[in-house]
Parts: sequence; C-alpha cells; structure tokens
Amino acid sequence: MTTFVTHLESALNGTHLAANEIHTTHAERPLWVKYDLPRLKSVLCPTDLVGRPSSLWRYRELLPLPATAEPVTLGEGFTPIIPCSRLGKELGLRRLLVKDESQLPTGSFKSRGMAVAVSMAKYFGISRVAIPTAGNAGGAVAAYGARAGMEVFIFMPEDTPRINQLEAYLTGAHVYLVNGLITDCGRIVRDGTERMGWFDMSTLREPYRLEGKKTMGLELAEQLGWRLPNVILYPTGGGTGLIGMWKAFEELRHLGWLKSEKMTRLIACQSDGCAPIVTAFDKGERFAEPFPNARTIASGLRVPAAVGDFMMLDAIRASGGCAIAGKENRILEWMKHVARTEGIGICPETAICFDCLEQLTKAGKIGENELVVVFNTGAAQKYPEVVPVDLPHLDLSKPIDYERL
Repeated sequence: MTTFVTHLESALNGTHLAANEIHTTHAERPLWVKYDLPRLKSVLCPTDLVGRPSSLWRYRELLPLPATAEPVTLGEGFTPIIPCSRLGKELGLRRLLVKDESQLPTGSFKSRGMAVAVSMAKYFGISRVAIPTAGNAGGAVAAYGARAGMEVFIFMPEDTPRINQLEAYLTGAHVYLVNGLITDCGRIVRDGTERMGWFDMSTLREPYRLEGKKTMGLELAEQLGWRLPNVILYPTGGGTGLIGMWKAFEELRHLGWLKSEKMTRLIACQSDGCAPIVTAFDKGERFAEPFPNARTIASGLRVPAAVGDFMMLDAIRASGGCAIAGKENRILEWMKHVARTEGIGICPETAICFDCLEQLTKAGKIGENELVVVFNTGAAQKYPEVVPVDLPHLDLSKPIDYERL
C-alpha cells in the first residue's frame, strides 16, 4: 500500500468517491479525504516521526500523495511558535503564542495547501491549472506550479496587493486583474474550465489544498508535545486553514496520539467589513448568506461567500468556539502594536485576530491561564499598500543635527 487513503467523501451528504480518480466537488460542495486510521494506528506512532525532515512531508502517511510519488516541494513546514509574554501581559494572558506561518517559502500559509494540491495534480497528470485569488494563494500556486512545470492562470481583483501580483508574474503565471471581487474571479475560472482545459484550484473546489493546510494542526500538536492549546484564533476567509486543523485534530484523536481528550476551541476571526461566517454563527445557521458590500484591506478575508461555509460553522460549533468580527479600522494599529511589542510582522488578517482576542479577553471568554495560539498567516511586508510610510529625510549637504534625531 503506497497510501492510507481509502476514499473521498462529500462533506455535505457523505457520498463516497474513488480516491484514485481526479475529483473537484460533489453537488458543488467540498470533499473530505478519508484515511484508514485503524491501519495507520497499527503501523505508525509519534516516535516514528523523530529524525524525519522538518517539513510538512514528515506526516506523509496522513497525506494523500502516494509514497512512490515525489512531492513538489520548496521546503515548506515547521514554522516556529513564538511566545508573546509582553503582549500577553497587556491582554491579561499568561500563555500567548503566535505560530508564524509568514516564514514559509512564499511568505504565507498558502504554501502548505499548494504544496500538496500541486503535488497531487502532478501525480494525476494535470499540466494546466487556474485559480481565483485575493492575494497569497496566487503567488503560492504560481511558485509551486513553476516548480512542477505547469501552466498557471491566475485571476485577481484589481486591488490585490502589488506584491502578490509581482510574485505571480515573476514565476511565469498568466496573471489577470479583474474589476470585481474574488467571487467574480471564481466565476471566470469555472466558466472557462471546459473551454480552456484547466483544472480549478479554487479554495475547497479540489480536495487536496485542505490536506496541506491540515498540517498546521498536525505540526502544532507535535510542537506542543501532542497537547492542544485551549484556544486557537484564526483569520477566516475561505476557511481551509480552520477546517483543515479541525480535521487534523480529529484524526489525531482517532489515532490516540493526543495526551488530552479536551479539544481546542476554534475562534474564526473576520473583519466587520466582511463577516459572513460571523453573521451565520450569530443567527445559529449552518450556511452563510453572501455578505453585502464586502470591504476590507485584509485581502485574504474579503470572501463574501465561501463554498465551505457549513464546514467552518460545523467545526467552530463542535469545538465549542465562536466566530467574531474584529474592527476594520484597527488593522493598522494592531499591525504596528504587535510588531513594536514582540518584533513579529503580522499580516492584516492576523491583526483582526488580535482585535478579536482583545474583545474576548475583556468579555471574560478567554481565561488568564489558558494556552492561546494566534496564527500569523502571512508576512507583513507583503502588504505595502496597507501601511503608509512617511519617513524623515536627512540632507547630507548639511551637518547632521544629532540633537534633533
């Protein structure tokens, strides 16, 4: 057996699909990759990971790529967990950690998903892919697509951060700017699939990006000694990271690797300028309505309608967590404050998480002694448009007035 995958399964109605065939969605809804966990439990234990490469591919048995296939990799995985004692003290928390995904090859957590998705696409013989993106996913699929020798088409809202446009262009992708939202870009990809012959790599419209994102949960558990934190705050747009981590924790629980049966509370953080999951959570609904007039400078959160909405809401509720909206007008403030307090450059999406964390601690919904992990999903320097900079100049034709520096 070269893989422990048994089948693919509709997340909506449980329909089983063969694992050795190319799939996208079923009834326009996402698919789960299912594994033979009893068999895996009999042949693998946590100590077997000791000495393996420090990358997401150390969890090969819990990933869909057959052992006989070479992964498409740029060395992704094993991002650091950084204690934030000063910031924690300000927020009334003794144990605040940041898992810093900005140190991945393409500067964001998207590296994980694309490493696995592109590896599987290559395994299935796919040579042309397309994606709608609000930013970091485009740069990641362009890089991994180039690594795999694929042709990549990328459709971005025209106000996508310039750095994301540049990285996709430099790696040879066909990049197009669209005068609309990511949902409009997604429609272009879907409408052109038959005519252009490309494979749709959109969020949760193929089953393997989720498996790559799952490794955030596997990695976090291993780094914490196979214990889970009490709370995880995660910036939520399309939702693959949140859903993937919950899937990882459930698989680890079935394998018996976790040292505590208590599962972590997942907090989905959105901007008050685009909060469809928060709205649905507050209403007690399983599916989210498209968010009207979606606006946020956190481009990764500007997803007015997500195909995996019910998967996110199911995971949040099962974990005992919640969905909460941070204040759009405090994004820049939090980016500056976290960087100046702890030296960590956080992306705008993660800035929203810190605003949500402050709200929750003030409301007494997160306890002082709880272990809290905030995911920094991208590098601050990928968002130059978000941070206006007006630095003073020194005129070298004049003596430097050091007293006024």
